[in-house]
Amino acid sequence: MSGRLDGKVAVVTGGASGMGAATVRKFVDEGARVVIADVQDEKGRQLAQDIGAEAVFAFADVCREADVQGMIETAAAEFGGLDCLFNNAGFGGVAGDMEATDMGEPYERTVGAMLTGVVLGMKHAVPRLKARGGGAILSTASVAGVTGGFGPHIYSAVKAAVINLSRSVALELGPFSIRVNAICPGGIATPIFAGQLAHSGGNEDYAAAVRPLLKEMQPVPRTGEPEDIANAACFLASDEASFISGHALVVDGGLTAGNWLPLGQTSALQAMMEAFGLDGADGLDMVVHDPRNGQNR
Repeated sequence: MSGRLDGKVAVVTGGASGMGAATVRKFVDEGARVVIADVQDEKGRQLAQDIGAEAVFAFADVCREADVQGMIETAAAEFGGLDCLFNNAGFGGVAGDMEATDMGEPYERTVGAMLTGVVLGMKHAVPRLKARGGGAILSTASVAGVTGGFGPHIYSAVKAAVINLSRSVALELGPFSIRVNAICPGGIATPIFAGQLAHSGGNEDYAAAVRPLLKEMQPVPRTGEPEDIANAACFLASDEASFISGHALVVDGGLTAGNWLPLGQTSALQAMMEAFGLDGADGLDMVVHDPRNGQNR
């Protein structure tokens, strides 16, 4: 049986773990060849090795234009072109009360990774997509970009920007048969809720730790899984979605459909942070290890 993405070539940023890794596997299962782009060098290489010839790893810090250009060129060099870019890399970013917002490196990294990185991805993907006669650009936004209260302030602002950037670019690229859409996850069981703890080097399953809380967060009575986002991305990348562009697809189990407070007066975000003993200042921040210089960022 043919796959929905037969013959297509994709680049997935943040592809070494979580929603990105699930999407990489889904794309390959559906017939695509995929470049796994990430700063998590060991995880990315292992995933590519596990998958086989249909996937390769490219180290890419999406804040750096040279890295972004490099991952797109890897797709062309290894697989002959590009049909889909999924700008998925991200993390919780700078957090805390507005008056205490750290405007230094934490702020710059948050905006750089989740907004500038998306812009750079689009910039360098467009020529390759035009050369193919069309294609798809997907970007991970969030329910935090649709309404307030589901993420730190800067994260929420950046995700809202990704949604409107996708709409704006969709208008430009539509005549070239290039579709541009955003995906807005709700409560998905990934290590993002554990913040820095998820990068402490242990073997803890942080996704499993948040599942009991996520299950109660929205009307649909189950936890959102990375595969839910992978399924949405696969549809939007496929020819079945050839008339869908400029859209923000919410994948949240009904979370944003209306007022839903099964956790009482405690917000879902606060409940996650309390589960890991974190406070508002560091709850969703992330340390990224750069294997090229041995330093944490």
